[in-house]
Formats: sequence, C-alpha cells, structure tokens
Amino acid sequence: MITLYSTNCPKCNVLKQKLQSLNIDFEISYNIDELIELGFMEAPILKVNDQYLNFSKAVNWIKEQK
Repeated sequence: MITLYSTNCPKCNVLKQKLQSLNIDFEISYNIDELIELGFMEAPILKVNDQYLNFSKAVNWIKEQK
C-alpha cells in the first residue's frame, strides 16, 4: 500500500507525476492533520507499507522501482 500525503505543492506534484509515469498504484491523502500527529512538519510524505519517506527519499525509492 502506497500513500502520497500531499498539499498539492510543487514537490507533491513532482512525486505524483513520477509515480504515475511508472504506473505505480497509490492513493493520495490530503489529511495533513494525520501527518502532524505522526510528527511530520513537511509535505510531501510518501508512505510505502509502514515506512514514511520524505521528498528526497521518496524520489530515490521511485528511481529504484524502474
């Protein structure tokens, strides 16, 4: 299960486009309160299974999926 926590910022849209370009199934969540409860103060966050990835780690994870 992959979830993109997004605010529709430019970085959020970059991750969305990268995921779509590789046909990776994902959900988008705009529930920023949930991110804050988890201790995150930035978006986007990509949740892969039980792992939370910030933007740079998410980009690296997506590159590995090619």
